[in-house]
Amino acid sequence: MTRELIEELKDIKIAIFDLDGVIYRGDKLIPNVDNIIQELKKLSIKIVYNSNNSTATRQMYVDRLKNFGIPCNITDFYTSASITAKEITKLKEKANVFVIGEMGLKDELRALEHIIITDELQYDKVDFVIVGLDRDFHYKKLAIAQKCILQGKAHFYATNADATLPAPIGLLPGAGVMVNAVEVCTSKKPEKVFGKPNPYGIEMILNDFRIEAKDAVIFGDRLDTDIAAGNNVGIKTVLVLTGVTPRKKVNEIEHNFLKISSVKNNLIPDIIIDTLNEIFK
Repeated sequence: MTRELIEELKDIKIAIFDLDGVIYRGDKLIPNVDNIIQELKKLSIKIVYNSNNSTATRQMYVDRLKNFGIPCNITDFYTSASITAKEITKLKEKANVFVIGEMGLKDELRALEHIIITDELQYDKVDFVIVGLDRDFHYKKLAIAQKCILQGKAHFYATNADATLPAPIGLLPGAGVMVNAVEVCTSKKPEKVFGKPNPYGIEMILNDFRIEAKDAVIFGDRLDTDIAAGNNVGIKTVLVLTGVTPRKKVNEIEHNFLKISSVKNNLIPDIIIDTLNEIFK
């Protein structure tokens, strides 16, 4: 017999999970998460995963979770790269794009038949400059992006604007560093940023599975991405304290905000749990 969901989650139809800090930390599964996912599935709750990391392919995430003993399919994953590629396709099919980013973003764009332009002499053919995390970021890439936007016709978009990236050794620079570099040298902000806390990914998930916001929940470890994204769309939000955010941080934000407003702060989750084990009574 499966255990009973906590009262606030008893009617959910889909559970959206962030990955690093919620499902695993670095290369280690957070204890018992595989069993929790399985129990949720037994209750006919759809499980999907939503990550701001645009560097890995969705197949890489499938392989990683399967190695942790969590069965999944590529369609269960919504990364900022896959979300960006789908949203770009709505704007133009088979677009020419210049990418500051890695394999995950490039593969998702190619899968939807977009053309990656690498020759700076073709700057005037580029429709979109798309910026994500790029651990091989250098001056030449920045100069080409600048030329495509200022001298060509390219629109500027970003996968996400995260300032930092969690790593086993601590925090590393995130995609926001590359995005800000393009902003500074073009004096232009990205027209859209597709990752959390913006609503594109969660709205796409709800639309794909034809589920209303009231029947969905997101589990995340970051207030400014996971929790803010869920609150922006109006789904239930659960902060899991196995990642980067301590409980005292939420208490501080809530206390300071209530001094000036009676409206709920967008960074405050509906529920706070120490681990995913607390989903069940």
